[in-house]
Amino acid sequence: MPRALSGPAEENEMKPPPLEMPEPADLTVDILIESEAWQMLPEAEDVARRAIAAAAEDAAETPRCNAELSVLFCDDETIAALNGQWRGQEKPTNVLSFPALPLSGAGPHDRVPLGDIAIAYETLVREAAESGKTAPAHLAHLVVHGFLHLVGYDHEIDEEAERMERLERDILARIGVPDPYAACDADI
Repeated sequence: MPRALSGPAEENEMKPPPLEMPEPADLTVDILIESEAWQMLPEAEDVARRAIAAAAEDAAETPRCNAELSVLFCDDETIAALNGQWRGQEKPTNVLSFPALPLSGAGPHDRVPLGDIAIAYETLVREAAESGKTAPAHLAHLVVHGFLHLVGYDHEIDEEAERMERLERDILARIGVPDPYAACDADI
């Protein structure tokens, strides 16, 4: 899954947006559906693309041209293996972000890899049910959360966490997803 890694960064109702939000022309998003379980959420790819498009518009650290990232829709077994390999935690998690290493000697027309995001279906669905959210709403939140990690946001200290959560809320509100932190203690 991960190409060039610097290591992972850990990690409702959903209403359709009023207007179609296309993927930004300068941001390429590759989505790989590794697990057949994702067939139970056929709108997953559209949700992810909408969430990334909204996040790319709002995140100040997003490269403004020729950026690319990939999203892996996997199962708990695959994400547990990635979590074990890269974080030393032999258990499934909801989302992992693998920021790409900076390119050296890249020209102005070269693609800028942002990195990779992996999301586990079983964990996504379980967490959504436990917190009273829809799976699409929780997926949008995890994608936005993972994307923000790729472009440099973190939540290791309180000030960073507040900034990141505020940005997540703003992005998700623009695509019709309620505040994911309103009534939950989710560990993202």
